[in-house]
Amino acid sequence: MWATVEAGAVERGADEESAVVAAARDGDESAFGALAERHRRELQVHCYRMLGSVEESEDLVQETFLRAWRGLAGFEGRSTFRGWLYRIATNACLDVLAQRPRRVLPYEVAPAARGDTALPEPVDHPWLEPYPDRLLPDADAPDAAAVERETIELAFLAAIQHLPPRQRAVLILRDVLGWPAKDTAALLDLSVAAVKSALQRARVTMRRHLPRRRSEWGAGTDPSAAERALLQRYMDAHQRRDPRALAAVLRADVRVSFPPLPLWLDGSRDFVRGSTEFATAGEYRYRPTRANLQPAVAVYLRRPDKSGFHLLAVEVLRIEEGMISEIVDFSAPRVLAAFGLPLSL
Repeated sequence: MWATVEAGAVERGADEESAVVAAARDGDESAFGALAERHRRELQVHCYRMLGSVEESEDLVQETFLRAWRGLAGFEGRSTFRGWLYRIATNACLDVLAQRPRRVLPYEVAPAARGDTALPEPVDHPWLEPYPDRLLPDADAPDAAAVERETIELAFLAAIQHLPPRQRAVLILRDVLGWPAKDTAALLDLSVAAVKSALQRARVTMRRHLPRRRSEWGAGTDPSAAERALLQRYMDAHQRRDPRALAAVLRADVRVSFPPLPLWLDGSRDFVRGSTEFATAGEYRYRPTRANLQPAVAVYLRRPDKSGFHLLAVEVLRIEEGMISEIVDFSAPRVLAAFGLPLSL
């Protein structure tokens, strides 16, 4: 009985979509907008996985909708409208990737620094960017299944940057979105054999660049009590300027990066020492936030000559075995703006 009900619901949904598409083809922009907008968030996540940039992903979704509107007459209904949008978005991303180098984090472009190293000047690399959780599909939305922790976390995004663009697209479509090889081949104008070969090579590369240890924490959007407690201990240690408490929440081999500076630290000792020295810049406040389905911290600084606390950075944390194993400290104003955080406290 339930299978019959479900099949009926799917059929009704397809009929409704066909009716809206027909209206859009007749020039009804509002019908097209309603149909396209329901897929905006999942398409933006898809473009972000492809590109590693929030700003570019927003632009590419807009480009996807523009191309779809202009080419609506060519949509013959052989796939779903959603699948057709994915085809347009993926190819738009491939166009961008053909014109620029991959996105990186500081440990890929500079040697490790010491905790007492003077701050270098920002460098205009194509840096990997974080993805604020507030932009993800709602947990109860139909497209929420397109987002899983391990395929949106920064470690995955950093690893996938090492794939050639078409391998990247194949891996995302096959292993992340679960598309059949035949559909992936049709989207990318490849043979099924070429898709299978590209996926094999992509998986080998990903294994080489992903961290050896994977987090055992849940894959949902809600942080566990242990994760929240660890995050609070991290913020409290900074707030109290307590180097021992800070060291206690970090793995000894923690890696800390500071894009857009070509600066990173290898190990807790240098990070703790550097944090103690940079604390003299003023008074800090810390607020929890989320990015890439990972815990994150918004850092506010009040300098001695200022009256208020101003947003300085967002730190995205990776947790393994109950301790912090990686911190990426993002401070570019354009990146911070995506979080919608108050600029001052």
